[in-house]
Amino acid sequence: MAEAEASEIDKRLLEILVCPQTRGPLVYDRKNGELLSKKARLAYPVRDGVPIMLVDEARSLSDEELRAL
Repeated sequence: MAEAEASEIDKRLLEILVCPQTRGPLVYDRKNGELLSKKARLAYPVRDGVPIMLVDEARSLSDEELRAL
């Protein structure tokens, strides 16, 4: 299975997920397999289709990445 396919998330799940830090909306980045929180400036990984919604597992988003959202 290709990396992008392994990171797919059910669309219904995307509708209800929020950032655990801010409770704000998330944007799904299929290319990188991440859920992005603009307000928290964090990218949560998606592993085998499962979002890892832990702040400790998230990476910080750069200013450039935030502008692209």
